[in-house]
Amino acid sequence: MLFNSLEFLLFLPLFFIFYWFVFNKNLKYQNSLILCCSYIFYGWWDYRFLSLIFLSTIVDFIIGLNIPKSNSEKLKKLLLWSSILFNIGVLGYFKYYNFFIISLVEFLNSIGIEINSFRTLNIILPVGISFYTFQTMSYTIDIYRKK
Repeated sequence: MLFNSLEFLLFLPLFFIFYWFVFNKNLKYQNSLILCCSYIFYGWWDYRFLSLIFLSTIVDFIIGLNIPKSNSEKLKKLLLWSSILFNIGVLGYFKYYNFFIISLVEFLNSIGIEINSFRTLNIILPVGISFYTFQTMSYTIDIYRKK
């Protein structure tokens, strides 16, 4: 959904009305509306990448719930690092996989090891993957830091 499209021109006022007038003073409903509308907005471009943002949301939400419940500082750090490694792993896979594979093949070819067959990802990079990856990581880090 582009900001200058007819869809957005209808989407934004509808969201605004629901947020301020229908769900006014009910923070739970307002937050749920923001979450749902964010998914709709993101998925409008390509619904296939919604699974990535859903997975990031679920992983970090579950970890975020369990960090304060943990009695052990060691377990809290393990949960935090699980979140960070998961998110960096997803980001690295989609953003840097092709770069590293192509670089490795070129390096091996330059030292005489011929590799003619290799696989790269044949997809468009998910829109905003860096932004929402670092946002979900900051959520978990803030919970760990008790902010």
